Amino acid sequence: MTIIAYSLYLFIAISMTIWVAFTLSANGKIYLIRCFGHDDELATSINHLLVVDFYLVNFGSIALALSAAGTVENTVEVMRFVGWYVGIATLVLGAMHFFNMTLISRHGRKVADWVHEQTAPL
Repeated sequence: MTIIAYSLYLFIAISMTIWVAFTLSANGKIYLIRCFGHDDELATSINHLLVVDFYLVNFGSIALALSAAGTVENTVEVMRFVGWYVGIATLVLGAMHFFNMTLISRHGRKVADWVHEQTAPL
C-alpha cells in the first residue's frame, strides 16, 4: 500500500507542478512583457528563469515530503496520505506563485528602467 500511495502522490504532484508551470509561463509572458517595459527579450528570459526556479523549488519540496513520509497500511491511509501530501504540494505551488508575482510587481519596473538606461544611445 505504501508503494501505491507514493506512486499516486508522485504522479499527482509532478503532473500538477508541470501543468501549473506551463500555464503560468504561457499566460504570464504578456504580464511580464508589460511589467518589464515592453522588453520582450527581458520578459522571455525572466519567464524562463521563473519556470526553472518554480520546478526546482516544487520538485525539491515534493522529494522532501516523500522522504519524510512513513508507511501506509490500508486504503484509508492511502487516501489520507495522498490528500495530505498533494495538499502540501498545492500550497507550495500557490505560495511560489504569489511570491513570484510579488517580486515581479515590486521590481519589474525598476529592472526595466535600469535595462533601458544601460541600452540607451549616448
